[in-house]
Amino acid sequence: MVAELLHEVFISFVLKLKVMEWVNITSLGQLAKIKEESQSKNIVIFKHSTSCYISKTVLRSFEESLDLGDKIDSYSFYFLDLIRHRDVSNKIAELFDVRHESPQLIVVKDGEAIHDRSHSSISAQELVPLGAS
Repeated sequence: MVAELLHEVFISFVLKLKVMEWVNITSLGQLAKIKEESQSKNIVIFKHSTSCYISKTVLRSFEESLDLGDKIDSYSFYFLDLIRHRDVSNKIAELFDVRHESPQLIVVKDGEAIHDRSHSSISAQELVPLGAS
């Protein structure tokens, strides 16, 4: 019984790794594409400070708890190293009318931020109802 449960947990984890892949945001030019893509998908942007322990912990927790099941196809996941790309981070704040924070998770739909969380308020479980739209 325990072995079966561990096997199911392992398979679930492996499947999550295969379906959720971060796309790195490295240029301002990508933001127009992201805004356009948000017309058909929920866009998840995770702004991460590579020098911050809290940001690393929140990112790991988010990735480990993400389980969107069959709704995964209604999302695209973007990752921003804001230390290396501060100009992009500033433009995201301006473009989607959110205050800059780190770590920060922003969900964009139809060109607008519909969800914005930072630090310990970032929760993968909050994404599930957003995928229903």
